[in-house]
Amino acid sequence: MQVILGSGGAIGEDLAGELRSYTNKTRLFSRKPVKINDDDELFPGNLLNETDVENAVKGCEVAYLTAGIQYNAKIWQQQWPVIMRNVISACKKYNAKLVFFDNVYMYHPDKLNPMTEETEVFPSSQKGKVRASIAQMVLDNIQSGELTALIARAADFYGPGIKNSLFNEAIVKQLKSGKKANWFASLNHLHNFTFTPDAAKATALLGNTESAFNQVWHLPTSKPLTGKQWIETVAAELGVKPKIQLATKPVIKIMGLFIPVMRESVEMLYQYDRDYVFDSSKFEKVFDLAPIPIDMAIKKIVAAG
Repeated sequence: MQVILGSGGAIGEDLAGELRSYTNKTRLFSRKPVKINDDDELFPGNLLNETDVENAVKGCEVAYLTAGIQYNAKIWQQQWPVIMRNVISACKKYNAKLVFFDNVYMYHPDKLNPMTEETEVFPSSQKGKVRASIAQMVLDNIQSGELTALIARAADFYGPGIKNSLFNEAIVKQLKSGKKANWFASLNHLHNFTFTPDAAKATALLGNTESAFNQVWHLPTSKPLTGKQWIETVAAELGVKPKIQLATKPVIKIMGLFIPVMRESVEMLYQYDRDYVFDSSKFEKVFDLAPIPIDMAIKKIVAAG
């Protein structure tokens, strides 16, 4: 039995399908879980509730923490430590291995090219400090020998039907509707994206590979392009002109007065005003699994609407 804690998000849904390559016993845990496979076990509950999490993990060999919570620094500060404590406690209690699906917010802002599993942890943002803290909770429990776990990290997402993806919302959706694509800070710096089906496939593989545990892995991720190149590539697939609207920091600050997600994005703009190159070569070499080619990924995203 394997359980996905936070099964309703972009990765959780794809992961449920990918786990079928390894087990026919999958348990989905979220506030309102929905079956992906016909025989999935549904466990409604709240990750902030210790008893709910324990009940979900009980009897499971592997637990995948793929949850996403509201994009708000204060909420992250309040909720993420509680969630991680509950999950680690449950995994230790029932001897389940933990796979934590993580991002790159904790890395040193001046060391983003390239980002490897060894990149210095030195977050500059409030959300990054939260991510660093909860990742360290996992690593400390691995170090003490109390927990068998791994951390699977991804870059920014792009993928079919992902509603909370900057790429999908700011580029694909905008160009499809005849509007200008949006990009942050600078069009000329490199940036790469993790294709969500690739991330799910790789996470399932890691969770079912004994030798993968007790270390950090970067999931297979596209080669980097500049913001301008990403927009041009999408526009070419759509058969439209690559019209662009660049959102600079002062503009985003003004937008943030009216739009909460923009207000929360200001502290993350350092990821766009310099090269952001996520290196997944460790995973690709060990597992001989490369990311989907960019043109094929964009075809799938555009086709999904």
